[in-house]
Amino acid sequence: MAKAAKIRLTQAFDSHAQNINETFQMLDQTDGGSLKKVEWSEVIKLGDEVSKQATIAGMLWSADTLNVGEVEQNMGVYCNILQGFLLNCVASMVGAGPTLSSNIRASAKQVTDSSMTFFRGAISSYESRKGERKLVIPRLSGSVWEACAALKKTPSSNYTAVGRAITQVAVSIKDVIREMKELKMDSTLDHSAEGTDKFADVSNQPNEDDGLNMDELGTDLSPEEMTVAQSTISVISDALLVIKELIRFISGLARQPNMSESVDSLERLLGICQGIGGDVDELGASVYPPQELSLMKTTGAKISSRIERIRTEVAMLPGSPEGLYQVCDCLDCSLRKFETLLGQLNTGLEDKIEGLSIRV
Repeated sequence: MAKAAKIRLTQAFDSHAQNINETFQMLDQTDGGSLKKVEWSEVIKLGDEVSKQATIAGMLWSADTLNVGEVEQNMGVYCNILQGFLLNCVASMVGAGPTLSSNIRASAKQVTDSSMTFFRGAISSYESRKGERKLVIPRLSGSVWEACAALKKTPSSNYTAVGRAITQVAVSIKDVIREMKELKMDSTLDHSAEGTDKFADVSNQPNEDDGLNMDELGTDLSPEEMTVAQSTISVISDALLVIKELIRFISGLARQPNMSESVDSLERLLGICQGIGGDVDELGASVYPPQELSLMKTTGAKISSRIERIRTEVAMLPGSPEGLYQVCDCLDCSLRKFETLLGQLNTGLEDKIEGLSIRV
């Protein structure tokens, strides 16, 4: 009897699951052209209904005696509401750029996956003891509640979605700065004696490779390398200020009433910021010895180009970008000083290498 009931519930669920999966695929396939825009607040309301059904389902499946007809009926109601929720998610993507669409899809997937997991787990536990079900079911329904509650944190506009994505870039840049500030000078070097830095004549040094552990070489910097690191920190810190000011600028646009969203410009700004984030990672890695001065110079030029593109994009948006332009100017100044320093050190390195070659 129990086995037959479990087969019945499995078949009913499989039918609902197929419909849910087909509806979910619309989140990837729709262009939104023929749909009427649905506000995210409406999606949240249906998410609350899904959460309520998860509560009812949890009570039914945790009951001392399972009523197959009731749990099957609840499953049908639950899945119908879930399908309506997904259709509203699709309609909420009208006018959404890639970043906002990705956020909506991720939130919808959490609700869908947790709901499907709930019913699979519940059906799987059908023949379990009452005590075991009462342990499993609350955990499964709790996952649905969490997914539905997270809908309230999902960005509801392109401005918010892009702003949050750029904020993640800022967090990553802060991590790079923190790590770089932990660098220190090599205390084993006699910095007062000429010829003891990284350009010292090594032609007459004894071969001590035997037993050398590469992990023990450390990352302490010579005076020249520390100078480069400090200049790099200045560049990256100013880049962070640009990112922060851009976030503030975009937030200001989002607060303006009846503001039409310039989706393409916002997405391009995000792409530029992500590019700067990659450049910063590259610079941060380059300061560890042996420093790659040519690569650092190239990376600095990339950042300079990206800053110019930010100016261009922001100029096409409404709002007051004066504060953003100011920090862009500061970064440009830091980049020029950085480039000059690298040029001077690179020339000095080439001269010393040439002198070393002549002596050899």
